[in-house]
Amino acid sequence: MDTYKTLKASVESPVYKVKGSKFISYAYPVESREAVDLILKDLREKHSKANHCCYAWRLGKEQVEYRYNDDGEPANSAGKPIYGQILSFELTDVLVAVIRYFGGTKLGVGGLIQAYRESARLGLEQASIMRQEIKLPFILEFEYPQMDKVMRLIKEKQIEIVTQEMELKVRLGLLVSKKNEAAFLKSLAQLHEVQLHEPNDPN
Repeated sequence: MDTYKTLKASVESPVYKVKGSKFISYAYPVESREAVDLILKDLREKHSKANHCCYAWRLGKEQVEYRYNDDGEPANSAGKPIYGQILSFELTDVLVAVIRYFGGTKLGVGGLIQAYRESARLGLEQASIMRQEIKLPFILEFEYPQMDKVMRLIKEKQIEIVTQEMELKVRLGLLVSKKNEAAFLKSLAQLHEVQLHEPNDPN
């Protein structure tokens, strides 16, 4: 796949009520675990009187990370059904959290699974979902006389420049759409004095 689906913006669901308990779901586009932690901290402060803040998140396009949490509810009765909705909507780079205010009547594991799943679904149905191209990061390093050739290639292949360092050599950080990767690398191989580095390459 050359694309992925994520959210355009955060969204809050209508209140979902079951036997007195109130469930409110929130869905957010996120790009890091740090962002997830900050959002969950804010949600817990906003709903400080709630009984549970259960959630699931999924990050990454090809190498995917995910986690779900029941926050004191019976095992797999909250976080897992929330995560199931993320998968059902085929989303990534997303956090879905469901707040529960206990209404005095226990729902049982089956009832909890249904309630958390439905609340998460209601939230994601409200969301604006977009399809994005998968883009791969690369770093190019070259001497100044190669600038014209490199910039011509970047323009021709519609490559996005994200960082630029002009010192003894030119060093460009690029984002290349996955579908154009092979053509870009083939053309780049013809520029013998241009070095290609992976983003984590210390050189």
